[in-house]
Amino acid sequence: MRLDKWLWVARFFKTRQLAIEAINGGKVHVNGQRTKPGREIGVGTRLAITKEPDAWEVTVAALHGQRCPAPEAALLYEETPESQARRQEESARRREDRALGIPADSRPNKRERRLIHRFKRIDA
Repeated sequence: MRLDKWLWVARFFKTRQLAIEAINGGKVHVNGQRTKPGREIGVGTRLAITKEPDAWEVTVAALHGQRCPAPEAALLYEETPESQARRQEESARRREDRALGIPADSRPNKRERRLIHRFKRIDA
């Protein structure tokens, strides 16, 4: 089965086009190496998938011809324990940051931009 189709069927990406863009962008590695969307994969293939802010390390457990519900899609792969632990820690850290009011990395809003411009202004 094609890699891009499997990523779509396993519900890592909402569309095949998004899966293709991620593969071409180097966000998906097969057995530790960059690959192309048309690469044939089979049971036992190791995949490293990065989709900000999460990253998965999975082994293909099954192939399915068409997209299926999420509980069934989760049976198509086995995630490594290290990957699960890393994702849970990152999720907990983000949750704590939100609770403490620490803003996520984002662009400055209008007020913050004005303060930055005011700070940078040099009146000689």
